[in-house]
Amino acid sequence: MKIAFLGPHASFTQLAATQLFPDEDLLPQANILDCFHAVSQGEAEKAVVPLENSIEGTVSMTLDYLYKTPSVKIEAEAVMPIAHHLMIHPENNVEDIERIHSHPQALAQSFHFLDTHYKGVPRQDFSSTAAAAKYVSENKDLKIAAVANQFAANLYGLKIVNRNIQDFEQNHTRFIVISKEQNTYRNDSLQVLGEKSGMLINLPEDHPGGLHQVLSVFAWRKMNLSKIESRTLKTGLGNYFFFINVEGPWNDVLHGNALLELQSMNAEVDFLGNYKEYLLQS
Repeated sequence: MKIAFLGPHASFTQLAATQLFPDEDLLPQANILDCFHAVSQGEAEKAVVPLENSIEGTVSMTLDYLYKTPSVKIEAEAVMPIAHHLMIHPENNVEDIERIHSHPQALAQSFHFLDTHYKGVPRQDFSSTAAAAKYVSENKDLKIAAVANQFAANLYGLKIVNRNIQDFEQNHTRFIVISKEQNTYRNDSLQVLGEKSGMLINLPEDHPGGLHQVLSVFAWRKMNLSKIESRTLKTGLGNYFFFINVEGPWNDVLHGNALLELQSMNAEVDFLGNYKEYLLQS
């Protein structure tokens, strides 16, 4: 089975994908949109993409493409602790670092450490932490460093000079497995954290109390919402769709009737699936 993931090799998404699909053929993709295209066009059966980071928040592109690609659903969710390390070419010295490269989120998540220990050293954005590590490995004549993970250090033969430089210990990223199927993913080797349902809701029109009406559908049924995220429809100011997570296993009566009530309000509902949430290792 072919599994697409947000690349390149040694990215955090690959770390997640290798644990979720240890025996499958993993295909790195240049961006999140390519992951969705790979699934929707049948180039891969499934894909692994990031959904949310506990520090930087929701990955907006993932939500946008979930909305724009109705054929794609969510099969599983996985949470992985994120550890950032500062690494250099093994032939260079940490005292000589003149520039630090990494993905913008990794630099933001390590801001205080870098500002304290490498104050004044310029930072440069890269498309991914792995790409930054690869660049450092290929340019030993440059006095540069990368913020990346242990996998990248091993893959590109870099020397870690500072470990766990993320500013917050509780730094986790939530990934989702997307495919054209629902409720088919299962992995008995991973710890299950819980179960939830995901859905995208588009209100029929903007009117006072519209969102309250939607939320009341879940409130009076005592259904716990663990996430409510609004995203612009890009059709004009004030036009949004909502991504909602409902905690708990699927119940035909409770969940089914909630969806019917939403539809009776003329709300557009794209049910993404009921799926398990797994815990991964960093």
